[in-house]
Amino acid sequence: MAAADVYDALISKRVYKPAFSHEKAVEIIQEGRGQHFDPAVVDALLAVEDKFMAIADRYRDEE
Repeated sequence: MAAADVYDALISKRVYKPAFSHEKAVEIIQEGRGQHFDPAVVDALLAVEDKFMAIADRYRDEE
């Protein structure tokens, strides 16, 4: 769940930061592979990243 939570936090606009792109969020998660995130979890996320993008687009906050 940590990887999904971080992904959502990164692509979401916050009062203290703009939303990052999907590409930037994935890059940040990949940098944490083997340190903050289990490598198998990162690999699984990358295997279905198109689904992550689709879900994020579907539930994106409207401005």
